[in-house]
Amino acid sequence: MGLLNKIFGGSTEQKEEKVLPWIPLNELPQLDLIETKSATKTQVIFKHSTRCGISRMVMNQFVDDYNFTEKDLDLYYLDLISYREVSNEIANKFQVIHESPQLLVIKNGIVVTQDSHGAINNIDLSQFI
Repeated sequence: MGLLNKIFGGSTEQKEEKVLPWIPLNELPQLDLIETKSATKTQVIFKHSTRCGISRMVMNQFVDDYNFTEKDLDLYYLDLISYREVSNEIANKFQVIHESPQLLVIKNGIVVTQDSHGAINNIDLSQFI
């Protein structure tokens, strides 16, 4: 690949990977904690299917556009393939239809907005801080 990059002008520099302050969501009791914490701080859940290319693409765009800190909101990551039971309980507890990928914004114990697929990246999280 090095020779092809030189011939076609490709860059050998690699983009530094952005790391978000993800909180792994993998246990049912965390949902009660999220509900409680949402009274004082916005809680966000990103449900991701590790088997879906669209989910990966949406998540990559979300990561690229994310510009908040741990002070602004809590950001949870759910691998819904590995933790299907947690995903199912999210739908039940917060009264949303399961979709993947899906982003939920929770304040005062309720989902104030949510969306799925490419529309995730249209959510303006700043209005919920």
